[in-house]
Amino acid sequence: MSALAVVNVHEAKTNLSRLLTRVEAGEEIVIARGGKPIARLEPYTRPEVRLGFLDLPDIPDDFFAPLDDAELAEWGL
Repeated sequence: MSALAVVNVHEAKTNLSRLLTRVEAGEEIVIARGGKPIARLEPYTRPEVRLGFLDLPDIPDDFFAPLDDAELAEWGL
């Protein structure tokens, strides 16, 4: 689990670049105003893209390649 640090808004504005470096290293930063947490900086993770409910298999690169003569003959073409 990543470390958690709480900083106030002024510190966050003054040290944003340093805070982002810490977040890149896996730390989670909470920004507070008047001691009340209002935002969280955490490492970005790219969401997994899925097509609806389908879990499609990988399609080979040559899937749409033209069929050779032997394959055409097997299809009766």
